[in-house]
Amino acid sequence: MAETSPTASTGPDFIPAGQTPKPAASPAPVVGWAETLPAAANHGDQLARIEDKAARIEDKYARSEALLSRVEEKVEGASARMNEAARQSDLASLRGEVRGMGDKIRRMPGTGALVLTAIITSVLTVVLMVAVQRLNLDHLLPPRANAPAATTTNP
Repeated sequence: MAETSPTASTGPDFIPAGQTPKPAASPAPVVGWAETLPAAANHGDQLARIEDKAARIEDKYARSEALLSRVEEKVEGASARMNEAARQSDLASLRGEVRGMGDKIRRMPGTGALVLTAIITSVLTVVLMVAVQRLNLDHLLPPRANAPAATTTNP
């Protein structure tokens, strides 16, 4: 029969009936496995939580890196499109300027018209000089630079 007294304990020091206690070798304080287990389990739990947080941070970092690479690709694409649009704008303005210069050049007289104008000018100059000499209109012409100065005498 088992002992049912209120002083009986059921802890680690309890010795069941019919067994004799073994003498203790030395009463040195020894930390038992039951006391170290909760501390180790606590550290293990903390380590597991830290690893979980590190894994979540790595996942967030990977997602952020992927997002940044997509943003970078979009920015590069947009800048390429903007450069192309600027080039198209520059080309359009350059085309307009070249077209305007072409119109101005087309309106200019050609070689034939310039030669004809030179011939007409030289012929008219000769005709007018002959007319001035025949009509004795030499006094209308400016004086020559190397001609002696005309002296006027008073009578």
